[in-house]
Amino acid sequence: MSRSNSIGVPAAVRPPRSVGKLFGDLNVRRKLMVLHNLFFVVLVLGGYFVLYPYLPDHAKIKLLLVLGVIYVLAVLAYETILMPLYVHRPLRLLLDADQATQHGVREHELIDDKLILGDEFGQIMRSRNATIVDLRKREEELEEALRRLEAQDRLVSLGLLSASVAHELNTPLSVLQGSIEKLNENTHDPATLERLARMLRVTQRIRKISESLVDFSRLRKQHLEPVPLRHLVDEAWSLLAIDEKAALANFSNQVGAGDIVTGNSDRLIQVFVNLLRNALYAIRPSGKIVVHSRRVNRNAQSWISITVEDDGPGIPADVLPDIFEAFVSSRLDAKGTGLGLTVAEAIVHQHSGTITASNRPAGGASLEVTLPASEPRRQGSRASA
Repeated sequence: MSRSNSIGVPAAVRPPRSVGKLFGDLNVRRKLMVLHNLFFVVLVLGGYFVLYPYLPDHAKIKLLLVLGVIYVLAVLAYETILMPLYVHRPLRLLLDADQATQHGVREHELIDDKLILGDEFGQIMRSRNATIVDLRKREEELEEALRRLEAQDRLVSLGLLSASVAHELNTPLSVLQGSIEKLNENTHDPATLERLARMLRVTQRIRKISESLVDFSRLRKQHLEPVPLRHLVDEAWSLLAIDEKAALANFSNQVGAGDIVTGNSDRLIQVFVNLLRNALYAIRPSGKIVVHSRRVNRNAQSWISITVEDDGPGIPADVLPDIFEAFVSSRLDAKGTGLGLTVAEAIVHQHSGTITASNRPAGGASLEVTLPASEPRRQGSRASA
């Protein structure tokens, strides 16, 4: 009579487990133990009963003892030498490697080639290693793609913000520039005229930046030209000269006179204005800022590396890994918006270059910009132009 549950539905009768299912549930070692024991038992008993009719009574007992000893020795050799070396060990290597993969222990997830044999276990191990290597490669490619997407999303957001800021800047800039030009017409004092000329240059520079903010996410290809870096750094520093702290700083431009890159001079000036401004805010009133350059050959291409160094306190360790992220700033005053290095990084990337930040062993920060060197003009290029 079948049992019923609380609502009157007959409970399912669990079918008895078959011998084959019970044997199949055993681990490999126990399966092999059962099989080779059965094999040796059958072999010993078969040999015994085949020889039994032809032996005298005293020899039958001796034969049984000899076959028993052979059986024990065979089982011991099989269990202590052959099975551990060629079956149990490969299985343990596979299981340990899988456990390492599941727990994220990457240094132990690949099986050492020296431990892999040439049998079917070895084929499985090599196939597994190749699969894991390919999987990790795909994961790295996916992570890199996600980083690019995050960077693009960040730049798109910055582009929208930049366009809004540019729109708000245009009207007061027009008023300011008109006022400076009018003052310039009505003033005859040389010192005042020089200061007004500097203010006009700064205003025009801000207008160019405002225009570039509108198309922040792309570089205007028609504005690419050979840019002498030494002059560009001097121009960037002159735009900061209106700051009183700049007059007290020890600034040294050691960029090579022949170092030229192909790019947009307005955009690149914006990069070095941001880098020099950060250095200026970091140093003491009489601190030191040095800009120097060097040529680098990479992948059969010539590059120019420009480094801006200061003797300030350096970049805090918790800020350094994210120094180029938007709104990350090591300064706690109102001047630290945290956008300058983000904008600089975007412009450098638009020029197919790289920018890195580090702390100098002697103290202070070091910002390095690497840009493709300008190719020398070939004969006949002037005529084609």
